[in-house]
Amino acid sequence: MSLKGTLGVAVIGTGRMGADHVRRINEVISGARVAAVADIDADRAEAVAAGIEDCTPCTDPAAAMADPAVDAVLIASPGPAHEAALLTAFERDLPVLCEKPLTPDAASALRVLRAEEALGHRRVQVGFMRRYDSGYLKLKSLLDAGTYGRTLMLHNKHRSPATPPGFTNAMLVNDSVVHEIDTTRWLLDEEITAVRVLRPAPSGNAPEGLSDPQLFLFETAAGQVVDTELFQNCSFGYQVGCEAVGERGTARIGDDHGVFVNSAGQWGGSITPGFVERFEEAYDRQVQRWVDATRRGEVEGPSCWDGYAAAAVCEAGVRAQESGERVTVELVERPDLYRSRG
Repeated sequence: MSLKGTLGVAVIGTGRMGADHVRRINEVISGARVAAVADIDADRAEAVAAGIEDCTPCTDPAAAMADPAVDAVLIASPGPAHEAALLTAFERDLPVLCEKPLTPDAASALRVLRAEEALGHRRVQVGFMRRYDSGYLKLKSLLDAGTYGRTLMLHNKHRSPATPPGFTNAMLVNDSVVHEIDTTRWLLDEEITAVRVLRPAPSGNAPEGLSDPQLFLFETAAGQVVDTELFQNCSFGYQVGCEAVGERGTARIGDDHGVFVNSAGQWGGSITPGFVERFEEAYDRQVQRWVDATRRGEVEGPSCWDGYAAAAVCEAGVRAQESGERVTVELVERPDLYRSRG
């Protein structure tokens, strides 16, 4: 299939993630260029656009998408702004890579899903970047091949050195464990049907009012059980890992990254300081895959259904956090447009 020429991308939101995606498109991947940027902060938009040839700065996402040089949209603005930007992209039938969350709650995510469904074809890839990490890709391949028989359980760990000011218990679900929610659904090819949350005594490193660490327990439609240790103020670095337990064996990722050394009576390696460093390769691969698919006239990867399902599980997770009870996940019937998983 012949490819479209260089893809003109409008980047909506030029904060930390948006600016990093602008750099990625300009300096790392191939087949695309940044044609426009939009940010509510005009000075920031102009500063980002200033270093890019023929890049138009805007304060209105709709204006950026209306630029005739724009063929596709990358949304990296705060979650509450996603719905409006997505609906504007649908009006122009533009392909979209939308950073997670699709939207901040299940109701708005369902509205976006219905709007895309009305188009009759997919336009959105949701930015669940772990699906593009080399370790997770290898684990997915092993599970899909049935190498260790039927998968019975997953054990996840998700640790960060510290939370930013104002981080809440609900944000532990919506901003952190949402990644384990998506990878669970993707690795097992099953929906999560119920959530429980256990809250041990908080770490002394946790800010006042934040219950950290927490243990999340997911049940799937096929009867698998998944646990996730979430420890967002561990103080020593950023660690993400997953172990799959099958009928005939196990497979684990996330134990070692980079060089392993022996020196001066010590052995070991380094721990990455944050998610950007840990998943830099995954972000690069994700955006390159989106660009390549868009140039072929296709849409692949996590869909609006995946974004909606993750939001619904997050809502159940927050209720389980608050109540201490097992909470079931409520999903609408999956539309035919999303029957084929990305």
